[in-house]
Amino acid sequence: MQDLAGRTIIMSGGSRGIGLAIALRAARDGANVAILAKTAEPHPKLEGTIYSAAEEIEAAGGKALPVVGDVREEADVQRAVDATVEAFGGIDIVVNNASALNLARTTELSMKAYDLMQSINTRGTFLLSKTAIPYLAQGTNPHILTLSPPLDLRPKWAGQYLGYTLSKYGMSLCTIGLAEELADRGIAANSLWPRTLIATAAVRNLLSDAADRTRSPQIVADAAHAILVRDSRTCTGNTFIDDEVLAAEGITDLSRYRSVERDEDLELDLFVDSAAPAAH
Repeated sequence: MQDLAGRTIIMSGGSRGIGLAIALRAARDGANVAILAKTAEPHPKLEGTIYSAAEEIEAAGGKALPVVGDVREEADVQRAVDATVEAFGGIDIVVNNASALNLARTTELSMKAYDLMQSINTRGTFLLSKTAIPYLAQGTNPHILTLSPPLDLRPKWAGQYLGYTLSKYGMSLCTIGLAEELADRGIAANSLWPRTLIATAAVRNLLSDAADRTRSPQIVADAAHAILVRDSRTCTGNTFIDDEVLAAEGITDLSRYRSVERDEDLELDLFVDSAAPAAH
């Protein structure tokens, strides 16, 4: 399978940033993209809404279905899945993109913020994937792709950001578990994570000191596309890094994605502590 033409994606989040970039890359193939997100109204600090994202998807050549809802709410997720199936006839791909970020240390992290991260990141990934499985089982080359990191169990990461690490590793454990559970049904489950920080609104707002040492969301979008066209029966159970995916596709010149002149100046993302030897 070379492209995503005619395939249907349901994505959590996606009104901006990495999720929107993935949606637009799929739309250029002629994919159908349903977006479940809360952003019905413009945010003063964050560009884009679910409706502006849908307009961009349509302009890129895809078909869009914006569904206003909360990935934490079972009724909203079921409604989004039902609406996607009604609009497009099924579901081939789930993209678990919605995520909450808070890097406070344990004593400074409120339980409200902790619960928000767990409920969006881990629970939302489990819930959307779970709800879509009956339709994925009937889909074409079905994939679940989750934006979450490799499982590095050295104390370094949990020791710095315990609350956030628990929530993101929970997403990656969903990948590992679903890949094993769904293997006999031919449904792939993989995670994807950027090696460097990505130029998103969240990075600009929360990690502003590093915002100029980033790559564009398009690198994650291109890596996601490469994964989603692979055979779902053989490409499963992986926690991929974006530039490694592209290197496997023969793409090692990543200069088109960066916002700085030299790779040495790029800021590595959380849960990644080494540069890719093949990248240049």
